[in-house]
Amino acid sequence: MTVSDVLMVIAVICIWSLLLVNVALIIAGYLYYIETENKAVPEIRGEYPMVTIMVPAHNEGVVISKTVESLLALDYPHDRYEIIVINDNSSDNSAELLSDIQQRNPQRNLIIINTDAISGGKGKSNALNIGFTRSKGELIAIYDADNTPERTALRYLVAEIMNDSTLGAVIGKFRTRNRDASLLTRFINIETLSFQWMAQAGRWKLFKLCTIPGTNFIMRRSIVESIGGWDVKAIAEDTEISFRIYMMGYRIKFQPKSVTWEQEPQTVKVWFKQRTRWAKGNIYVIVKNLPLLFDRKAAKIRFDILYYVSIYFLLLISLVTSDVLLVLHAMGYVHTTIAGLSSFLWLLAIVLFVVGIFVTLTTEKGEMSLSNLWIILLMYVSYCQLWMVVAAYGLYNYLKDVIFKREAKWYKTERY
Repeated sequence: MTVSDVLMVIAVICIWSLLLVNVALIIAGYLYYIETENKAVPEIRGEYPMVTIMVPAHNEGVVISKTVESLLALDYPHDRYEIIVINDNSSDNSAELLSDIQQRNPQRNLIIINTDAISGGKGKSNALNIGFTRSKGELIAIYDADNTPERTALRYLVAEIMNDSTLGAVIGKFRTRNRDASLLTRFINIETLSFQWMAQAGRWKLFKLCTIPGTNFIMRRSIVESIGGWDVKAIAEDTEISFRIYMMGYRIKFQPKSVTWEQEPQTVKVWFKQRTRWAKGNIYVIVKNLPLLFDRKAAKIRFDILYYVSIYFLLLISLVTSDVLLVLHAMGYVHTTIAGLSSFLWLLAIVLFVVGIFVTLTTEKGEMSLSNLWIILLMYVSYCQLWMVVAAYGLYNYLKDVIFKREAKWYKTERY
């Protein structure tokens, strides 16, 4: 075998290993869907616990009013939850809009914290730490500033965590509110649904693990106090805090009946900026938690660490290697005897991808359609290929942060 053959074999093994893991997660996720579809959410026994909802916001004037109004309308006893909006160093009209809502609802537990460039402006984690100092709830819920949760969303999360003392957090589901705005939002809608039913539901079914998604989740106050709050260096604060919850011996559960709706980027430019930020944040978490691979206490979360390492390092390197070798082979610069086999496996991977994603869409009403089938096919050859660029650029930015010791800051996603 030539050197190019060896490299191609290694790349194919890495790609297919992760692909088969994802197939297993899709199957497990679908089984979890069947398990939960007709199962009632547990009731909250006795007195409803006090809940603090925190909403970190930076220049969110376009969406913040709708978000706060939806939180005020939750079907949870009004005297048993408070809403803390951290209007973090905003330069738009957010402060005025929030003040107006507060004046129109004087009887509600609505707290507005306006920070400046000195106390705030240092990112979501810092904003959450500021809000937490003012909180009173025994449970802490987080919603992003563009979210409109369904009325039952909070109650379902509370019910789950109050009925199981082994749970450190419970996460809900997020849906794309502007899915029909563009072809890109159609892609994102399918991506987020498949991710949640594969990576969240599948991992919960198999390993009793989930990753906090950043919005529509609830956690115990005692956990936040024990870990000293959010890591201000972490951009992907959701993934980072998930690992710390695991290490405390708690589990994180996925409750798909708790639903919130959020805006997604409508242009490639905004999407690329958002996703490279996520990639950089997740790489930070991976590097920070790599030592846990050799920690006996972290045995149950090694899958998660290896899964993230595989996605952001092994898969990226393998995809780039295989693509480059196939192109060079086609141009006659290198010769590989397994190019034909690699092409066959690539086509088979497309089939598995389309079938797997389509299976996850059967869990959502109105999503299993012929048009979405075509969207999935188009998604593979376009949207998914951009992931390599996103991951590579995220790694590049992470290395720049490390070298130049840059601090975390807000990255504003454009709203509509």
